[in-house]
Amino acid sequence: MLELFSTVYEVFMRTYPGFLRATVVTLQLTAIGVILGTVIGLVFALMKISGSKILQGIANVYITIIRGTPLIVQIMFLYFGIVEIYTMDNFWAGAIALGIHNGAYIAEIFRGAIQGVDPGQREASMSLGMNRKQTMQRIVFPQALRRSIPPLGNQFIITLKDSSLVYIIGVSEIFALANREAAQSFQPFESFLVVALYYLVLVMIFTYLLRWYENKLDVDKA
Repeated sequence: MLELFSTVYEVFMRTYPGFLRATVVTLQLTAIGVILGTVIGLVFALMKISGSKILQGIANVYITIIRGTPLIVQIMFLYFGIVEIYTMDNFWAGAIALGIHNGAYIAEIFRGAIQGVDPGQREASMSLGMNRKQTMQRIVFPQALRRSIPPLGNQFIITLKDSSLVYIIGVSEIFALANREAAQSFQPFESFLVVALYYLVLVMIFTYLLRWYENKLDVDKA
């Protein structure tokens, strides 16, 4: 046991400068993926709750395809599909793939949050002379956003872990560095144990921050 600890510590000390740089890449991928996914998700959520059968159909097809296929397949499909048309850096290809993947899940988060607002509040706002657009902007969206914060936080954590899959297209994030270190040092167990600890620490930090933010906003009263 002591020998294992010593070996893991040795791997950690040897690799931490590279892992710190890779952590920045992982966080960038996660942030871009969630931001892009939020924009896409909001658009498709509005399409799903619209009165247009065509828009609802398009949204349903997109959500079904993305949620029904593995993320790693989507990354490969989008990366090689994009480079056939336009030369793009593998980082941005991976970030866009994460954004499109997140969009399908965030669309359902927003849809549920919007439809979860009490219909009586919409009726009351309409009786006060607000039109549908004003009701959505002033009454529905603010409440829906607050309700969306906990599941959006969970989606951020999921994306943080999912970002490890972009190593398949050559992005130098945390898992890619661990994979390379394992191959070069012939210490796969120790290398992947170190990377697991990095992910665990990141997830714990962001889980704490998200809970603090939820408590600050008092989301449960939304």
